[in-house]
Amino acid sequence: MTMNGHHHMPIQNFHNVNVANNNEDNGIRDVWTDNLYDEFRVIRTLLQRYNHVAMDTEFPGVVARPIGEFRNSSEYQYQLLRVNVDMLNIIQIGLTFMDEHGNTPPGISTWQFNFKFNLAEEMYAQDSIELLTNSGIQFKKHETDGIDWRLFSEFFITSGYLLNENVKWLSFHSGYDFGYLLKILINKKLPKDESGFFDLLKIYFPYIYDVKYLMKSCKNLKGGLQEVADQLEIERIGLQHQAGSDSLLTGMAFFRMKEMFFEDNIDEAKYSGHLYGFGTSFAQSNDLTVYYVQQQSDHTTNNTNNNNNNTNSNNNY
Repeated sequence: MTMNGHHHMPIQNFHNVNVANNNEDNGIRDVWTDNLYDEFRVIRTLLQRYNHVAMDTEFPGVVARPIGEFRNSSEYQYQLLRVNVDMLNIIQIGLTFMDEHGNTPPGISTWQFNFKFNLAEEMYAQDSIELLTNSGIQFKKHETDGIDWRLFSEFFITSGYLLNENVKWLSFHSGYDFGYLLKILINKKLPKDESGFFDLLKIYFPYIYDVKYLMKSCKNLKGGLQEVADQLEIERIGLQHQAGSDSLLTGMAFFRMKEMFFEDNIDEAKYSGHLYGFGTSFAQSNDLTVYYVQQQSDHTTNNTNNNNNNTNSNNNY
């Protein structure tokens, strides 16, 4: 099947047999079907002390554009998110657990959940899959040993971390990340409008801090996750473009920013619940400009210059 450059083509295998060992040495535990139960049992024991959860996902890019008229860019961005999240499936979720000071548990701090994903059957953006393959994502293993997202959802919902006002979720440019998480949790298509999406988000994740949104109040901080980490002089642990390493870097960036720019006290009312590029601060705009958007009809890889979401993750922006 071909759709806007979203092919089922053989991908060059990533030749690094030490990916899993590398992760383990860095405190990142890879989770597949066979160890899902045991790892969630460990994660549940962390809840009381480590109630800050940094989260990242890897997904198969952007394959479609919404058709219609949109009152503002926020509405368009949400419809773009919705149409793609509804059509596509998650590849990885990374969760890093930290205490209120940014300390991680001894030993393993980060769990990287690897989902069932068959390149011969799934839709995806070719460039996103190539990037992930070159970053060490083991698609052959995802096909054979990957987690069924429905099973993950059962464990996730009963973990104690969701619908919990004592838990703070940390993310980076995370509309799509939370879009995929909500899709997994509700087991149906996302709400038709942005306000419905945020209503659901507030229920499952009462407190969210999007580092990219926080950056608006941080002088001179700019760019994607890696660029921000470099500016904050934080050294990455693990491999870029893998959800585990990216979630850990997101958590470290949050606590460094909190210390450097917010005097260790981030105003909850001002910053919690906002996702960069989405949300009430955008949706309440009086801008009545109508955006006319047509579905792309070409069969080449998405290369629109005015949309930074054509990627497996928003961490590059």
